[in-house]
Amino acid sequence: MTIKVSTTEEDYLEAIHELIEDRGFATTGAVAEKVGVHPSTATRMLSKLDKQGLVEFVPYSNVTLSEMGETIGRRIQQRHQVLDEFLQLLGIDDDQIRNNDIEGLEHHLSEQTLRALEALTAYLKEHPGHEQ
Repeated sequence: MTIKVSTTEEDYLEAIHELIEDRGFATTGAVAEKVGVHPSTATRMLSKLDKQGLVEFVPYSNVTLSEMGETIGRRIQQRHQVLDEFLQLLGIDDDQIRNNDIEGLEHHLSEQTLRALEALTAYLKEHPGHEQ
């Protein structure tokens, strides 16, 4: 079953996935901080994601990902990493990469394009003389 999620929803799932990976748990406050919103805004989105079956959200408790939420969060995190590595190899400034470029790209690449970028990044790492 495929669930259509918005880029904002993907950002939340990625943030929750990263928090759980880094800390072992995710709270509403930590999610809000990570995505740059007020806790009340995060609460509304977490409730929405809970209704979609992507997270388990109980106010004043930790947030957990469903199997589908985990899959989407991990996929977006992997896209983020591939793009980060690729743009670094191109010599793009870290601030530009993290503050603008990745967020503009990670949600809109096809799987085929992402795999091609991943292969090209691996090639460039193995053959550093071809970098800029």
